[in-house]
Amino acid sequence: MRNTEKMKAVVFSEQGGTDVLRWTDIPKPTLDAPDILVKVASCAVNYLDIHARRNRPEIAEKLRRGDTPHILGSDIAGVVVEIGGDSASPGVSVGDRVVLAPCMPCEACSDCHRGAENLCAMQQLIGFQTNGGYAAYVKAPAQNAIRMPDSLSFINAAAMPIAYLTAWHMLMTRAQLRPGEDILILGVGGSVGSAGLQIANLAGARVFATASTSRKCERARELGAAVAINYTEKDFSEAVLEETGGRGVDVVLEHIGAATWGQSLASLAKNGRLVSCGVTTGNMGEIDIRKMYQKELTLMGSALGTVAELRTLIHLAGQGKLEPIIDSVLPLQRAGEAHTLLENRQNFGKVCLVPEL
Repeated sequence: MRNTEKMKAVVFSEQGGTDVLRWTDIPKPTLDAPDILVKVASCAVNYLDIHARRNRPEIAEKLRRGDTPHILGSDIAGVVVEIGGDSASPGVSVGDRVVLAPCMPCEACSDCHRGAENLCAMQQLIGFQTNGGYAAYVKAPAQNAIRMPDSLSFINAAAMPIAYLTAWHMLMTRAQLRPGEDILILGVGGSVGSAGLQIANLAGARVFATASTSRKCERARELGAAVAINYTEKDFSEAVLEETGGRGVDVVLEHIGAATWGQSLASLAKNGRLVSCGVTTGNMGEIDIRKMYQKELTLMGSALGTVAELRTLIHLAGQGKLEPIIDSVLPLQRAGEAHTLLENRQNFGKVCLVPEL
């Protein structure tokens, strides 16, 4: 039987500028046995949403197949209102406050079997390959639901899955940041950068941060950065070397790509580690191999993170040890405005959407 119940959502049927986003009524999702239906309380905005709206080929192919309209949103917190079919012990109950793990792995490959589902080649992302949280309700696998502590707000919970999970996996799992080490965080005003700042502070590291304005540098210092560098005014690697007496930093959190690659490498101390999760300015960078081996540098990639790590983050946030940095909260129908904030780099921290304000 066809579902005739409607819900409000922000959707698009073609890629382009923010004008392609439409606030409209669409059918409410119907559930299969492994699924739950979550009433969305908050959905955070990620730069991936903007790429998807603009030009990502995976979304273009989805739209070409006639699988429209598309609903963005990977960072979702809300309340379980329905459980599909006769699911046996899905781990959640109707009425549970939950945050959704954004990735849906295949569960069959060797990466999934060893608990590294973030490396699964067949994984899908809620709000990217499937419809997401820019809506009143979202359908998701029951196994993706993580119960939230009562002390954690929906807005703070929604801010965590992509940005905080990415930063945690980079710093704690891959780079193994240690107390007393120096770390350079690029683009500290962005979602991954601001998350990295909090996590590095929690780890007991000394934080060097880069930002594009003096206002953002001041905000970074207020949030615990020992040194904040306006990269529009000076070469940040030179500033790092000046501040460290020529030594450099132990870890660089790199997510910019080609435009900053050379300076990031130059900022590293001997035995330094560079960890990268993104290439927003291009994916090709040069390496001076001689300097790399002479300084015994380690270069590593990092891809999102695991459900186990996200559970750790939610637990820490519930204890008040991490408090997501929220730039602004907007009604869902103003999603286009939220995208513009990120595109113009006006935000410091996460921008969150709520269906009702």
